[in-house]
Amino acid sequence: MKIKITLGLLPLFLVGCEVFAPTELEEYELLDGPIDGLTHAESRRFVAGDVAFNDQIFTAETGLGPVFTGTSCVSCHAGDGKGHPFNQFIRFGQSDETGNHFLDQGGPQLQNKALPGYEPEILPEGAPHATFLAPAVTGLGYFDAVTDAYLLDIEAEQAQRTDGIHGEVHWNHVPDYVTLRPNAITKDGKYITRFGKKASVYDLLQQTADAYNQDIGITSFYEPYDTYSGDMLSPEIDRQTISDVVFYLQTLKAPVPRNQDNPDVIAGRNLFDQVQCAVCHRPNMETGYSPIEVLSNVTFHPYTDLLLHDLGPELDDGYTEGYATSAQWRTAALWGLGLSKDSQGGKYYLMHDGRAHSIEEAIALHGGEAANSRKLFEQLSQEEKNQVLTFLESL
Repeated sequence: MKIKITLGLLPLFLVGCEVFAPTELEEYELLDGPIDGLTHAESRRFVAGDVAFNDQIFTAETGLGPVFTGTSCVSCHAGDGKGHPFNQFIRFGQSDETGNHFLDQGGPQLQNKALPGYEPEILPEGAPHATFLAPAVTGLGYFDAVTDAYLLDIEAEQAQRTDGIHGEVHWNHVPDYVTLRPNAITKDGKYITRFGKKASVYDLLQQTADAYNQDIGITSFYEPYDTYSGDMLSPEIDRQTISDVVFYLQTLKAPVPRNQDNPDVIAGRNLFDQVQCAVCHRPNMETGYSPIEVLSNVTFHPYTDLLLHDLGPELDDGYTEGYATSAQWRTAALWGLGLSKDSQGGKYYLMHDGRAHSIEEAIALHGGEAANSRKLFEQLSQEEKNQVLTFLESL
């Protein structure tokens, strides 16, 4: 059957299409997208990494598993944003600085899915463990380009405080395959690590190679051991693809803040500083040299200090990584916070395990070094609290 449209109805038909056509989101409404100023060659690398990160879905034929937690990068990082409880993951096996004692039982990560014919892993009895949601991955190249000396300066600055806020860099061992940063500082054979919930990962290459291995069960030149058998296998992903994904993560733009001229946002920003949240959630940081020119020697606005802080018993899961304690967590970056719900099904799932369902709930969980800031926030009037929350939603 053919549909006949008279000329008289054509303008109405066209207007109807216009009304119901999906609108294109503004740049400030999206977490994904490249940093401005990339060269043509860098833009091509970004696209290659984008395809590998967002489009490549692994199957048994392409190396998946046999045990795993996800089938692709994007399955945990939808829209480059935070993860959701349905794709949470569990790490287990370490409760102190003596290392992970459950590596022979599947540690450090529980692969809770399996291909047909295989059994998913079960958490060993008595294993210390913590549940995690995947973090947003935007702006990570800026963190990668911060110098060790800069982080040590922040640590020294906080050490002079008398209010109990004393962040620490994480001195940890690093794998042989990483390339140390220019002017890297070492201490007792350890280096300053900065990625991950407990800042236990050195750089984005280590983060990426480990994620392919532990999350998807993919072996590589960097992480050649099979998560199921423990055997060393031939690489199931080539070095170029991993390099492209690393470059993609390095060159994802920083989240764009919104409504910065709103009087409540301005008032909330001032109150955020007044209640001392900005001590750890630093508004400004600076990069040093980066081989990616647009990342070199720039000021950026992440709202983190990249240091470990003891957040008290409320957030002590009894599990740790590297040389952090079980109550220590790296200060979470707050940029992009207001867009988190877009990748989390329209609701907030905050803190390392998603237990907080609002920003105010997340603040209430801050103990330890942050207890005084929490108290100061609680003493604000309801109007002032709302202004702080409006400011945080604008990031």
